[in-house]
Amino acid sequence: MGSGGAAAVGRGPGAERGPGTALWPGLLAVGAATAAALGVHALVPALGAATTGVVLGAAAANLGLVRERLRPGAAFAAHRLLRAAIVLLGFQLAVPHLAALGLGGLAVVVVTVAVTFTGTLLLGRALGVRPVRALLVATGFSICGASAVAAVKEVTDADEEDTAVAVALVTLCGSLAILLLPALRGPLGLDPVAFGHWVGASVQDVGQTVATAERVPGALTWAVVVKLSRVVLLAPLVAAVALAGRRRGTAGTGRRPPPVPLFVVGFLAATAAGSTGWLPAVALETARAAQEVLLVAALVGLGTGIHLPTLRRTGGRAVLLGLGAWALVAGVSWAGVRLLGA
Repeated sequence: MGSGGAAAVGRGPGAERGPGTALWPGLLAVGAATAAALGVHALVPALGAATTGVVLGAAAANLGLVRERLRPGAAFAAHRLLRAAIVLLGFQLAVPHLAALGLGGLAVVVVTVAVTFTGTLLLGRALGVRPVRALLVATGFSICGASAVAAVKEVTDADEEDTAVAVALVTLCGSLAILLLPALRGPLGLDPVAFGHWVGASVQDVGQTVATAERVPGALTWAVVVKLSRVVLLAPLVAAVALAGRRRGTAGTGRRPPPVPLFVVGFLAATAAGSTGWLPAVALETARAAQEVLLVAALVGLGTGIHLPTLRRTGGRAVLLGLGAWALVAGVSWAGVRLLGA
C-alpha cells in the first residue's frame, strides 16, 4: 500500500469521469468478500457472516491486497452502506407487538439494557480498555450485536479496530449462546415461555436469538418479541451518544453533527412504516435480506482498516470485557425473568 491515496485515485484516463468512478473497484472487491462471507455462514451457521466479513477485510488489508484504488469504495461501504443497513433494520420492528410483553417484560428489557450498558462501561474502565472501545462493546451486548456496534461507531471517534473487536466479541458470545443457553434451561428452572424471554433479553444478534430459541419448542415467538423490543432502544441510545459527543466535540465526523443523526431518523421512520401493517410480507422480507447484505458489506469495508499489530496489543483486555458483558447481560436478564415472571 502506497501513500498519497487521494492523488493516486485522481490520476489516470478515467479520472475526469467524476468521483463515482473511483468507487467501483473497491465496491466490487467488497461485494466479492460479502458474497464469500455469506457463503461461509450458509455452510457453517456457527460462523457469523458479520465476523467473517470483518475477518476477510482485515486479512486483505494485512496481506497488502487493499491497493489505493480500492480504498474509496471500501470507505464508502464502511460508512454509507452501513447507515443504509441501520435504516433498513427498522423495518424488522413492529411496535404494536411490544404491548404483548406487558409491564413486567418491558421492565426486564429496560433494566437489562441499562445495567449491561453501564456495567460494561465500568468494567472497561477497570480493565483499562479504551473508552470508545468499551462503549462499542457495551452497546453491542446490551442492544443488538453488530448492528448496534456499527450504529454507535458512526457517532463516535471509534476506529475500525475498535469496531472489529466489538463485533467479534458479540458474534462469538452470541454463537456460543446457541449451544449453551438451551442446555441451561433445565438447571435454571425456565419453562419455554420464560426461556424465550431470557433468550430475547440476553442474546446479541437477531439471527442468533432465533437460532437459540428454535431449539426449545414454544420459545421462539417470545424470544423474537423481546429481542425486537431491545432493538427499539437502539435509536435513543445512538441519539444520546451523539448528543454527548456533540457537547464534548468528539463525534465521529470532522464537522459539528446534527443533534440526532439522519440515519437514526431514517431508522425511526422505517420502524413506523413497518408497524403500520400496510407493507406486504415480501417487502419486509426483502428489506431484511438487504439489511443483512449491506451490514456484512459495511463490516468488510471496516475490516480493511484493521492493523493486526495494534489489535494484538489490546485484544486480551477486550476479551475479558466481552466475557464480563456476556455474563452480565445473561445474569441480569435471567434474574429479571425469574423475579418478575416476565
